[in-house]
Amino acid sequence: MEQSENKLLHVAFIMDGNGRWAKRRGLPRHLGHKAGCDRIIEIYEECLAQGILAMSLYAFSTENWNRPKSEINHLFKYLEIFFKKEINRIIRDKSCVRVSGDISRLPKKTQKVIIDAVEKTKDFTNFYFNICLNYGGKAEIVRAATLFAKEVEEGKRKPEDLTEDLFESYLYTAGLPPVDLLIRTSGELRTSNYLPWQLAYAEFIFPETPWPDFTKEEFRKCIDIYNDRNRRFGSINEKEK
Repeated sequence: MEQSENKLLHVAFIMDGNGRWAKRRGLPRHLGHKAGCDRIIEIYEECLAQGILAMSLYAFSTENWNRPKSEINHLFKYLEIFFKKEINRIIRDKSCVRVSGDISRLPKKTQKVIIDAVEKTKDFTNFYFNICLNYGGKAEIVRAATLFAKEVEEGKRKPEDLTEDLFESYLYTAGLPPVDLLIRTSGELRTSNYLPWQLAYAEFIFPETPWPDFTKEEFRKCIDIYNDRNRRFGSINEKEK
């Protein structure tokens, strides 16, 4: 899809600060992830209310396997609970669940819950709920390049066929609009290997609020900031000429 000027179609979230949120309250880190999962549906509903078409959530990165096993297990359990609890609401809203990343390494039970959600919602187009699991941006680009190379090897493509639009069709996010706005909560100022292709012209906002405390009111403040941004995509606006 083409860039949208200031129309906000796709918001990507790095849901940061769960562990620190828990630590400040004297709680185990995994309860921060539980609070973070509980926060998702409020932000999802606000996306719908704002007329946004897609949201992407960085739920588990390829680097997160380095965390303690107990914390990882709790995170997957909370994701399973989220989808089991909210799938009927998502179906009611005619929202399509998408997955970005290689979920084959996830626990079989988690895979089953996620695949079931994807299957039940695959024909919906009202909204796209894209959850990034075992996702790494560099790995996604390598995967896309490998898929194209395989088609060249099989004689289905020629090297000169490759364009930016064609390359995007091999990404996990094929068919979704480019990300217009990236929000990373908890004040960290980096993208952490998240959607590097899709973020090429995104606006970045880094609120200090940790994800478990990131309410719809906080989200609206970010949208207001976004709406005040001057998005030029390399060109010059009429008022600047």
